[in-house]
Amino acid sequence: MPKDIDPFDVRIGQRIRAYRLNRGLSQSALGNKIGVSFQQIQKYERGLNRIGVGRLKKIATVFESSVSALLDEDDKADAAVDNLLTEVLSRPYAVRMLWAFDAIDDANQRHALVHFVESMGRMSRSTRRPAD
Repeated sequence: MPKDIDPFDVRIGQRIRAYRLNRGLSQSALGNKIGVSFQQIQKYERGLNRIGVGRLKKIATVFESSVSALLDEDDKADAAVDNLLTEVLSRPYAVRMLWAFDAIDDANQRHALVHFVESMGRMSRSTRRPAD
């Protein structure tokens, strides 16, 4: 019988993923810092495995944050992550792009799309004129 996935575990995993991405860490890098495999980090981020308090404390330490911030119970939670998400999602078409991306089932297509958009971003940055 498969175990039920707790929505709270999923939410914590999503916050860990947001913090990790905001700091430019791969799942492997985070795993190495806290002594687990990248597969375990994947399971944490998806909410498939619960995170013990000791391990959650190690993760918070890597992010220079508090456990309560990862639990989304800290009014002083990492403003950088929250601001990043707010800033990105407030841009025109960002939410539409995320919904469209989420609708793609094929992992190879998702990967190709990410590379395409990243290359467009690099081209856009290289063609900008300096501000006067």
